[in-house]
Amino acid sequence: MALVLAARGRRGLLIAVGAVCAALTMALHPWIPNGAVNLGSLFQTFLPWAGLSIPVLLVAAAGRRSRLAAAAVLAPVAVWGCLFGGTLADKRSERPGGGNFTVVSHNVDEENPDPARTARALAASGADVLALEEMSPKATPVYERELATGYPYRSDTLGVRLWSKHPLNDVEAVPIMPWTRAVRATVETPGGPVAVYAAHLASVRVTPDAGFTTARRNDAARKLAAAVRAEPLDRVVVMGDLNGTADDSALRPLTSRLTSAQREAGAGFGFTWPAALPVVRIDQILVKGMSATSSWTLPATGSDHLPVAASLRL
Repeated sequence: MALVLAARGRRGLLIAVGAVCAALTMALHPWIPNGAVNLGSLFQTFLPWAGLSIPVLLVAAAGRRSRLAAAAVLAPVAVWGCLFGGTLADKRSERPGGGNFTVVSHNVDEENPDPARTARALAASGADVLALEEMSPKATPVYERELATGYPYRSDTLGVRLWSKHPLNDVEAVPIMPWTRAVRATVETPGGPVAVYAAHLASVRVTPDAGFTTARRNDAARKLAAAVRAEPLDRVVVMGDLNGTADDSALRPLTSRLTSAQREAGAGFGFTWPAALPVVRIDQILVKGMSATSSWTLPATGSDHLPVAASLRL
């Protein structure tokens, strides 16, 4: 009997050690180094899902009937709660006088089989400004036709485009990559000018030999952050497919200067990709000089991303 209790105690100790390691990994995620395989960015991309370790540890503790292990599991529960407890709350506001400027961003997918339907769905959102990424040359005329009535102002950039109900001034491509993947414009809203950036950062890949490859994305993010730092207007919106989450420390040059609309005024995680079963939020709306009153995702279109929307108070 003594030997059985000792063995059970050792197994309980291993579970307790695992629980403490899980808690520390989540708590110290900003300091996980990237190194050659970008382990930090990979872990931060799926950080909310680290909470799945908690039920596994609880089941293991129950199976071993270990009070020590069960108590240790409270550590990752507490850390995950501190990190994401507020995220789960519904912070959207529908009160009068809330937002007066609505924006939508969508990676429409260059392989989208029905761009006309996607354009109509985006127009039906009633947003003041639409930022569309991954616009193919073939589909662009379709979006131009479908959005012409509700959005008389647009940028004529390639790949990434803005459509607006309000006049656009100072439209220019932002050189974050060798080809056009970002555009900046001044939107002349009834509440005053707002600098709006639409961006599509470089894609990331996970490969056995190179790990999580993010170098081109990180470089593009630094260049976009430099443009935002130099922005003369006080009110700024940056939106688009950033191919990274707000937790990714590699994107901190950009995200540290702006507020995530989803975190400020969303409900839940607002996952956007893949559209069929979203597990990460890589499509972002970031703001400065104004507050978000609501943030949400729109229903799926023909794209592999979900559109994201935010109502802002100018």
